[in-house]
Amino acid sequence: MRGRCRAGVPGTAHAATGPHARWPLRGAAHSHNEAHRHNETVNEPIPVTRTVDHGVAKLMPDVDRKRAWLLTVDGAPQSYVDLDEPEHLEFEYARRLGHVLDVVAEPGRPLDVLHLGGGALTLPRYVAVTRPGSRQDVVEADGALLELVVEHLPLPDGAGAVLHTADARAWLEAAPADSADVLVADVFGGSRVPAHLTSVAYAREAARVLRGDGVYLANLADAKPFAFLRSQLATFGTVFEELALIAEPGVLRGRRFGNAVLVAAHRPLDTAALARLTASDVFPARVDHGPTLRDFIGGVRPVRDEDAVPSPEPPDGAFGIG
Repeated sequence: MRGRCRAGVPGTAHAATGPHARWPLRGAAHSHNEAHRHNETVNEPIPVTRTVDHGVAKLMPDVDRKRAWLLTVDGAPQSYVDLDEPEHLEFEYARRLGHVLDVVAEPGRPLDVLHLGGGALTLPRYVAVTRPGSRQDVVEADGALLELVVEHLPLPDGAGAVLHTADARAWLEAAPADSADVLVADVFGGSRVPAHLTSVAYAREAARVLRGDGVYLANLADAKPFAFLRSQLATFGTVFEELALIAEPGVLRGRRFGNAVLVAAHRPLDTAALARLTASDVFPARVDHGPTLRDFIGGVRPVRDEDAVPSPEPPDGAFGIG
């Protein structure tokens, strides 16, 4: 069922919030021994907890979907994966990233995709199914987290994804030019986008690695007065000719802290197709571009490396497990 969880800022990559977030564990009403006997009887999956490089990770089975899992780190939801249906994107912002991936090229065409931020590899799985034959690189700073995910939620054969443990910007700076059709940035340190991934220098590296018709996507988070979000749009506007912003209207009206997807390219974006897709979601989003987006940016200056700061800390209680 699509749209059950409102996606919020991740601890490293993903999060869920709102009244529709629900993550009761399978067998949660049983005692430990009862749960153990029950699992032996029906082979029911159980949560997995492990200390990773940047916190304590937990994989929790979904109560409603047979082989679906939620990944959290230090209690913050990170990723959601359905191993039987990898094209199912549970979180709102992940669906919006998926919508962009769907319209950047004709359906089914293989792409070269660079993912900065791995989590539970939700979007690499999505690309592997929706665009078979794609070549993908996934860069995740937390090597122990990658090991946990690969061990318990392995990528299917033929996914075409190569996993790298590295800092996102350092890997990007070493990557060959004109090597990617799409770059997806979903990198969070704790619950904030790291400062070194917010500057003009970083945006130029992203543009260098992308091909001429390539598209950059980023999962960001902010709240009114949107100082961070506006600065990111101004920053990427110095490098890319076309910009779009996808977010829930309530977030853009300043009603709550939330996620927004930044899209940047050197070519026109199919904003009409994006608007149709995002409007049809259970929690609809709007697509801002052109004069509307220029008005939103206003006179905000692009971010230099020496002035860069992380994205704002989410307010207490903004995101969590319901």
